[in-house]
Amino acid sequence: MSVSRVVRGRCWVFGDDVNTDVIFPQRYSHVTDPGEISKHAMEGITPGFSGKVESGDIVVAGRNFGCGSSMEHAPIALREAGVGAVVAESFARIFYRNAISLGLPVVELQDTDEFEQGDVLEISLEEGELRNATRGTLHVFRPLPGFLMEVLLAGGLIPHLNEKLATRGREAKHS
Repeated sequence: MSVSRVVRGRCWVFGDDVNTDVIFPQRYSHVTDPGEISKHAMEGITPGFSGKVESGDIVVAGRNFGCGSSMEHAPIALREAGVGAVVAESFARIFYRNAISLGLPVVELQDTDEFEQGDVLEISLEEGELRNATRGTLHVFRPLPGFLMEVLLAGGLIPHLNEKLATRGREAKHS
């Protein structure tokens, strides 16, 4: 499952210090099926979120998004629920790396206060541009470095490595 270079969807607004326990409650940490994990996305802060979010919708938050435990369930829950990207002023480092490794786009953007619930956003991941179609504004952010963009666009680290291995295998056959 590769990631789109442009993400467009409605905005879901959250504040600072959204921790992994509200993104995906610990009491479900025994769940391993991604479809089941998705049912509990944001349950700790917005009950029913997984039934309301639409494919491509974008989570926007303040500082320190994804703080707390290092469990991969949090980015999996968001991705599998249909979240197309997470935009925040800053991320907890482990959440940030887990999100990229699992194919969930993350964008660091200063001053996310302008955004309101339901705004329609469009993010060009490679260009480093976020357009708020509702308000007619443009925000610029630093895109991911090339090697991380490759991982993200492949759908995560495992699909990226599988692509690399397949390419090397084809090259070896032809040499």
